[in-house]
Amino acid sequence: MPPVDRLRGVPMKAAVLLATASTFGIWLFAGYYFMNRVDDIERRTAEINARYMRAQDLLSTVRAQVLLASVFVRDALLDPNPGATDYHRQVEDVYVAVNQALDQYEPVLDSTAERERVERLRQQINDSRQTMHLVLGTDSSRWPREARDLLRTVVVPKRELVIRVSEEVQALNRTAFVEQQRQVAEVYGASQRRLWQLLGGALTASFAIGWFVVGYAGRLERSLKRQRIQDSRNARELQDLSAKLITAQEEERRSVARELHDEVGQVLTAIKVELAVAQRAIEARGESAHLLEDARSATEGALTTVRDLSHFLHPALLDDLGLPATVDWYLRGFSRRHGVHAELLQSNMSERLAPEIEASSYRIIQEALTNIAKHSRAGTCRVYLQRLPTTLLLTVEDDGVGFEERPRDSSAGLSGLGLIGIRERASHLGGTVGIESAPGCGTRITVELPARSRTASGERSDLPADALPENDEKAVVNG
Repeated sequence: MPPVDRLRGVPMKAAVLLATASTFGIWLFAGYYFMNRVDDIERRTAEINARYMRAQDLLSTVRAQVLLASVFVRDALLDPNPGATDYHRQVEDVYVAVNQALDQYEPVLDSTAERERVERLRQQINDSRQTMHLVLGTDSSRWPREARDLLRTVVVPKRELVIRVSEEVQALNRTAFVEQQRQVAEVYGASQRRLWQLLGGALTASFAIGWFVVGYAGRLERSLKRQRIQDSRNARELQDLSAKLITAQEEERRSVARELHDEVGQVLTAIKVELAVAQRAIEARGESAHLLEDARSATEGALTTVRDLSHFLHPALLDDLGLPATVDWYLRGFSRRHGVHAELLQSNMSERLAPEIEASSYRIIQEALTNIAKHSRAGTCRVYLQRLPTTLLLTVEDDGVGFEERPRDSSAGLSGLGLIGIRERASHLGGTVGIESAPGCGTRITVELPARSRTASGERSDLPADALPENDEKAVVNG
């Protein structure tokens, strides 16, 4: 399985964060490693330099003190009155300082050769110390005569030996220092190579992570595109199905209404007439016909119910007289049934509209008035019908309690079944729905539909079905 396929279940945000964190971690590790190596090299270099300088200073001090001791001995040999100065103490102080300097000495490399040379230097200094004290311990009266020989044969050779050994130690230190610098340079070069390897690995890993992220993003984009296409196809299919259901529902209502009006209504009318004839015949013979009167009243009530139900399912006025007359008739019945004062205002509604426009407009107004009767507790409502150049504007408003706008998935507000039906019908025709409401301020529903005129055959006259605009629902809540 490709690596990108294994990431299909990972959210895009998590994948980007993971890639960013991985890249940052790689670069952070490379920087941390390089800084540690540089700090280590600098620390080692500083230690070597400090140890070397201290060793050289101490050796220089040893040489200077040895020279000073020989100077004291020379002064003592050449002094005409040597008893006036304590040369023994001066020479001893010098060699005490020399021993202290050697005690503080730290080898640069701490190798066997260096330790042996330092130990040899210490021995030569002790020999020089003993020799100086021996010279100062001889008969001072002979010093003026033997000073030159003592200096040439005893003092100077010992001094030169100590200085030579100290120079050997210094030379060894310099060699060790150079070797240490070479090793530090090698370590630095190795660290540089390692750093470039880490940087190369970090760049490679960064490009690889970027490739994974780009591939994953591309796969998600293609998946989302396919999903959008599928969703759009499903939405169109659902819209087509909804349109077919609405059309089938209207046809079924029209068929049932016609059957009720033509068949059941006629039968009830015939029964009513027959009962009236029978009642008159019985009364003509002088007998009581009150039972037939009750039957006639029940038949009259059943006939009225059948007519009302037929008009509710599909009013014949809508086919015969058009939308304004049908809405006016329905508003009168609505006011009588629910005690809500309802009025109709219309403008430019003289021309008949396409049958599906009139039927959907009537059902939309019917749904809106049903909502008013159920929920608004309104005392007055108005219905506006306005024909514009290309659209039909339907407005239903009331002075009821109103409501606060809620998400569509809530249990009230814009998610009510009546309003869903309004949106479905408007969407089927390519119209728009606007809802304005606030608590205590009433509600206004505005629906805008395409104003297609009725042709001679009763079909749509202008826009084809596939040219209808998409549904553009609008909801506004006024405070």
